[in-house]
Amino acid sequence: MLKIKVCGMRESQNILALAELQPDFMGFIFYEKSARFTGKVLDREILKSLPRSIQKTGVFVNESSEKVIEISKEYDLDFVQLHGNETVEFCEKLKEEGLKIIKVFSVDNSFDFSKTIHFEDFADYFLFDTKAEDGYGGHGKAFDWNILDKYEGDTPFLLAGGISLENLGDLDKIKNKHFVGIDVNSKFEFSPAKKDIGALKELFRKIKKPD
Repeated sequence: MLKIKVCGMRESQNILALAELQPDFMGFIFYEKSARFTGKVLDREILKSLPRSIQKTGVFVNESSEKVIEISKEYDLDFVQLHGNETVEFCEKLKEEGLKIIKVFSVDNSFDFSKTIHFEDFADYFLFDTKAEDGYGGHGKAFDWNILDKYEGDTPFLLAGGISLENLGDLDKIKNKHFVGIDVNSKFEFSPAKKDIGALKELFRKIKKPD
C-alpha cells in the first residue's frame, strides 16, 4: 500500500480536516517564494497536536542548516524535505541533529539517476518531482514515469508532479520495488494551500482501500 504525503498545508482548519484522513506525511512549505509559503499563518500548536503517526515535514529550498534546524524545532517537525541544491554535507549535518530527510531530485527525460548515489547514506527517502522551468515544485505537471525503471538505488522513493485522480491508474505501471508513495499538492486544491478535502478523501479511498 502506497504512502500518501499531502504538501503545501497552511490553514489550521484545513490541516485538522486533513489529519482526520490520516496521511502518512503532511508537508509545510518554508520557502518564501512559494505561493504556499506558511508565513505567519501556520499555527505551531496545531502541528504539535497532530497524531504522531502523521510525519510533519518541512519543505526548504537552499536554506541555511541553522535555519532548517531552528524551524524544525519550533514546529516539532519529523522530516525535512530538501528541494534545492543541498549537498551531502548539508544532509549529514541535519542527520546529526536527529532529523529525517527527504531529498528531492527534479526529473526530466534526461535525468541521470547516478546523482542520487551520494545521498544514499543520508536520505530516508528520495522524492522524484517534475523538473520545472522556473521555481521548485507545485506546477502540477507529470514527467514520464517510465524513466523510474532506471533508478537502481536502495533508498525508497516518493513520486510527485501532476498526480491527480485522473491518472492514479498509471501508478500501477511503476514496477520499481523502491517506489513507496506519492506526494500530492496542486491537483487537490481550491487555491494555493487550501486543499480540497473531498477530492483527497477520494484519493485516500483509492490508494488506501483499492477496489
